[in-house]
Amino acid sequence: EVDAIVHVLRCFENDDIQHVDNKVDPVSDADTVETELMLSDLESLEKRVPAAVKKAAQGDKENKLIASVLGQALELLREGKPARLVKPADEEEERVFKQAQLLTAKPVLYVCNVEEESAAEGNAFSARVFEKAKAEGANAVIVSAAIESELVGMDAEERLVFLEEMGLHETGLARVIRSGYDLLHLITFFTVGPKEARAWTVHQGASAPEAAGEIHSDFQKGFIRAETIAFDDYVTIGGESKCREAGKLRAEGKAYIVQDGDVMHFLHS
Repeated sequence: EVDAIVHVLRCFENDDIQHVDNKVDPVSDADTVETELMLSDLESLEKRVPAAVKKAAQGDKENKLIASVLGQALELLREGKPARLVKPADEEEERVFKQAQLLTAKPVLYVCNVEEESAAEGNAFSARVFEKAKAEGANAVIVSAAIESELVGMDAEERLVFLEEMGLHETGLARVIRSGYDLLHLITFFTVGPKEARAWTVHQGASAPEAAGEIHSDFQKGFIRAETIAFDDYVTIGGESKCREAGKLRAEGKAYIVQDGDVMHFLHS
């Protein structure tokens, strides 16, 4: 039921850390795991597609759709290709395809685990992974698990100093999160009250009522309007009351498309 598959790949040499194949080849490692996922999907579809074809022959419209869409995926898998190459023709086919929850239909993020010295720019191993990702339309990101483990025990100020010394502007975890959001086409909006400030996640292109629904379904059903402040205005001007005085608080209706970083207060019936 996951939204994406993340491959964490060894992109460093170290004689003290043994590799199962006694060689460092991150592309081969990724291909091995992808093959296992394809075999799992293949086993699943070789049972499901014939059953759907049989019911479709009896006039079942839903199974006719299933047989058509998953039949395409089955043919790709038999050719050694991932199911994500299937291109659903319309919303109904898209629905059936997503419901199948095929492992190789998930978008992919490659995380290149490099040695400390390569954390900023990567190395020859990670470069090959980035080439693979580009060819597949996937995302890739560089991290150093060694650096991340050192950061765990530091406070915020120490982290900044350490990252600067390593030639980094942010942690590897931040890179992974940003890449994951980009891969899944997600954005963040905020709610701010007297007790807490909280971040919420929605898909790009979400309307104000859909964002309200992330907090509670009743907010979406009874949506009236959203008092909205752009993130930069909220931070620069200094909070809700000052933004209201400066005319930076907007009343947005049901058609409003949420922007990344919006600070929102929902009014509902």
